[in-house]
Amino acid sequence: MSTTTFDTLQFVERLTQAGISPEHAKAEAEALKDALKSTEIVSKADLQIALAELHSDLIKWIAGLAFAQIALLVALLLK
Repeated sequence: MSTTTFDTLQFVERLTQAGISPEHAKAEAEALKDALKSTEIVSKADLQIALAELHSDLIKWIAGLAFAQIALLVALLLK
């Protein structure tokens, strides 16, 4: 999993420039930093790994079902 950086000073400066009090801006910055810290961010590489695993599972299921259909068809034709 990836991590993200968060510039609290820049965030506080932008909020204070927008008219938010410095105390309120600092509290919001800390709250957002804590929220981002507890969140797992998935990278493109993580998604590609998961997709490759799903792709291989799908191929196995398709091959298994095709084999089962052929076996059933042969069994019905030989009966």
